[in-house]
Amino acid sequence: MNKAPERIVPCPLCRKPVHYAATSRYRPFCSERCRLMDLGEWASGGYQISDDSAPQDDSAATERDD
Repeated sequence: MNKAPERIVPCPLCRKPVHYAATSRYRPFCSERCRLMDLGEWASGGYQISDDSAPQDDSAATERDD
C-alpha cells in the first residue's frame, strides 16, 4: 500500500511550515499560540465574511408602505 505524500503548508498566521497530518496537534497552525491568536481575532470581529449581495435601497421599501 502506498503512503500518502507528506504535505507541508504555511501556518495561516505566522507562515511557518507545518506538517499537515493527523499527528499535527494544532494543524493547520504551527502552535497553540497561533491557534489562540486566530480564535481571538474571530471572536473580536477582526475577521469578517464579506457579503457580495447588492445593498437594499430602503427608500423603495418606504414608498411601498405608504
